[in-house]
Amino acid sequence: MDFDDLLTLIQDDPVFESSLLFAGDVDPKAMRVQLSRWVKSGKIIQLRRGLYTLAPPWQKNKAHPFLIANRLQKASYVSLESALSYYNLIPELVQAVTSVSTGRSEQLSTPLGDFSFRHIKTELFFAYQVIKLSNQLVFIAEAEKAILDLVYLQAGGDDLTFLEALRLQNLNRFNLIKLQDFAQRFNSPKMIRACQNIIILSERENKEYQVL
Repeated sequence: MDFDDLLTLIQDDPVFESSLLFAGDVDPKAMRVQLSRWVKSGKIIQLRRGLYTLAPPWQKNKAHPFLIANRLQKASYVSLESALSYYNLIPELVQAVTSVSTGRSEQLSTPLGDFSFRHIKTELFFAYQVIKLSNQLVFIAEAEKAILDLVYLQAGGDDLTFLEALRLQNLNRFNLIKLQDFAQRFNSPKMIRACQNIIILSERENKEYQVL
């Protein structure tokens, strides 16, 4: 396979797996050598073993960081600080893309950025949605689930002091009924306390807006 064949095969896909190239009548050893040559020549970028993206100027679509996160660990969705920042619920920009996953926890540094994955139980893998970013479909937690994922994984995450330190904003965007429903599904007193404290912060913010 030459590079033009690769471009034809990949088409508009911003991220591709090497398994795609080994389908059919292909010499696996020769294909691995070719992949290594393309990486060394700067034509493709290796994100992790078996996962690649085309390098400029050959890429038609630049991979969105959230899409890369989804593909780095398949059983994952963007959540925690990255999702909260996307929904404008915290003021800070987040450097590493944060996700939760039913797979192992890990920190990955790639040529296209840093990515953090936190493990959650399979039964807590819910309340995420598909959205379109840069014309790419990505999996991201619903706003209410993103804050609860963070609380769940953070020691003392239910404390009002911790939640205040996040400098949560635009809390009127939370669906409080949905928030309480999600918290119940964790089956944990900690999550119920966190939910109650988030509601306190939401009511406090609402009063401040009324004064203004």
